[in-house]
Parts: sequence; C-alpha cells; structure tokens
Amino acid sequence: MGTHYDSVPLSAIVKIRDLMYQVKDPFRLDQGDVSFDAPETFKAAVRKALDQNHTHYLPTTGVPRLRQLLAEKMQQTNGIPIGSPDEVQVTNGGTHAIYAAMHALIEPGDEVIIPDPEWPPTMAIVIAAGGVPVQVPLRERLGWRWDIDEIERAITPKTRALYINSPNNPTGGILTRDDLERLAAIARERNLWVFSDEAYEDMVFEGEHISIASLPGMYERTIPLYTFSKSFAVTGVRMGYYAIRDEVLRARAMKVVLYTTSNVSSLTQYGAIGALEGSQACIEEFRVELEKRRDLFYAGIADAAPGILSGEPPAGAFYAFLKINGDWVRDRKLPGESVSWAMAEHLIKGARIGCVPGVDFGPASEGYLRFCTCRSREELNGALASMKALLK
Repeated sequence: MGTHYDSVPLSAIVKIRDLMYQVKDPFRLDQGDVSFDAPETFKAAVRKALDQNHTHYLPTTGVPRLRQLLAEKMQQTNGIPIGSPDEVQVTNGGTHAIYAAMHALIEPGDEVIIPDPEWPPTMAIVIAAGGVPVQVPLRERLGWRWDIDEIERAITPKTRALYINSPNNPTGGILTRDDLERLAAIARERNLWVFSDEAYEDMVFEGEHISIASLPGMYERTIPLYTFSKSFAVTGVRMGYYAIRDEVLRARAMKVVLYTTSNVSSLTQYGAIGALEGSQACIEEFRVELEKRRDLFYAGIADAAPGILSGEPPAGAFYAFLKINGDWVRDRKLPGESVSWAMAEHLIKGARIGCVPGVDFGPASEGYLRFCTCRSREELNGALASMKALLK
C-alpha cells in the first residue's frame, strides 16, 4: 500500500502555494478561502465549549446533538429522506468526507465518472482508494454542464459510481433538475452509486441547487457530501459530514473516519452546533456579497485582459474559470510546460496574482485559469490593477 501512494498525483495547487510564498504582497486568488469572518454563533459556541471543558474524546460518529441537527438540515433544506441521525457521520472537513465515502465504496479497478474540470483531490482520492477516475468533459457551451449522452457513452462494466459536484469547482456550473433526473435514471438502470459533492450548495446565483439524493429512489444509492467551510467561512477548523442509508457501507466508512482521525475536534463540533442552532442569516449575506464580487471581477477582467482572458460569469460557487488566448501566450514565448502553466506563472511572477492552471483540473481543461473571487473587494481590485499593468 505504501508504494501505491506513489501513483497518487499531487495537485498543482501545492506548487502554486509554494510559488506564492516567494511573492511579496501577493494577491491570493489561488485559494478558495472566503475572506469573511465566521459568524458569532460559531465563535461563541467554541468559546463556551472551552469554558465548559469540552476538550476530551467524543464519539467517532459525532456529538449526538450535532448529528440530529445535520439530519434535520438535510431533511428540511436538501429534501433528503434521512431516516435517523444514525445515518449521519461527522468528518474532518469536506475532503475527509469524500475520502471516507470513497474508501468505503470503491474496490480495486472500479471506475468512477468525474467531471472535467474538477477539483484535483477528487481524482487523487479515487486513485488512493484503488479506483480509476474517468473524466467526462463539462461543456462550456452548456454553461459548464455535462452532455448527459456523453455520460452514458462513458459507462462500462467496470463503472461503479458517478461523482457529481454541483455547483462545480472550478467552473461554477450547476446541473439542472432535468440533468439530475436523467443521471438518476441512469444510476438506477445501471446499478450505479452516486457521490454528490454539495460543498457550494449555498453559493447559487442563477438557477437552483438540487440534491440528487432528494429524487425518488436515489438516497438509497447516493452519498451526499457537505462542508461548513464555505457556508460558514470556517475553512480552517475542518467541519464536514455525509449521510449513508446502507448499514454495511456506513459501518465501513465509519472505520475509515475512526482510523484516520479518531474523532473530529470537539471545539469544531460544538462550534457547528452553535452555528446550526443560531441565525442562518450569514449564509444569504455571504451569497449576496459573493455575487457582487463575481460581477466586480468579471467587469475588471474585461478591462484588464481584453482579448487575453475571457469567459461568462458562473451560475454558482466563487470562481472565475477563464479561457486563455493561446496565441497571445505563444507569440510572447512565455515559458511553461503548457499554455495554462505559462500564463499562471506569468501572472504570479509578473503581477503577484495567485491562480491555478486549468490542466490541473483535467486534460480537457488545459487552456484555462482558475481565479478565486471570494477574496475581499480590496484584494480583487488590487489583483485586477496589477494584471492590467502587466498585460497592457
């Protein structure tokens, strides 16, 4: 197993972070870390937990009150027919939720259909679990959605699961109800599982967010995956969760959690209880401000990089996935292993702007760059001004 991890790729985001630490006064548009402060409900609950000495071991599955609140949230907000809080597992962030779920389900050689582009750790975790990621392109002409016919053609006898990420990182594309109903029909007909990564469920600007697990007969074969990181601006405290109806699979996944983290931080869990029991107003406040930052950035790109970077504002999430004018890069003979790497390094070294090359998200995504628009308006404006000065 040790040498198996030699085949697990390391995301380019790690290399980008190393490059950014060499830059003075950087614009960190490479990080999907919202600039908002955590809500007071979360912080007050953490302080109270410390005062009450909640600093000891907890159940591996999570504090009972938290699991009850999470079950109610998935029932009421996501429409998922959770039967009991026993079906809910607390994890050390959303990444840990994906890791536990995939290691519980995937057998060696199983294929998992994944979007291209997609957040790089997804493919890495499939490989780490012994599976084979099969990336099917999201189509820009469809608003960064799948052509469902292409999904059907990608299914083989080895296909075990579909991985859905809507809204998507890095494109912000959102699958429609019709898309999800067709995918649900395919999953039922072909006896496939579905991993439903809903990290950006609260960052929807156009359309609606629908959990595929809420559709008839789908929770039985779907593992919905969630995180507090984006919705409550607590990326650093690591709070994720998922639900599994199947008892055997749930027991397997719980073992993965047990042997990777024993239990999630007590302070994180009590903070999450406070956030769920308190006002949810911050979620909508964050969403409204993120939409304004999205619009600010896209208007600025049109002025700072005309004819060089292009794209339409996304329907959700908080990224700008922009197409690079490859001829512009080649004409200037920018060094780099690909067009997207050359442009990313040009912006990092020449304009102090963090960004991630598209090829890191999948082979069909070469020629694009991802910027995070969740940073403060001051940082976004600074990055745009620096970009304009470099590219003029």
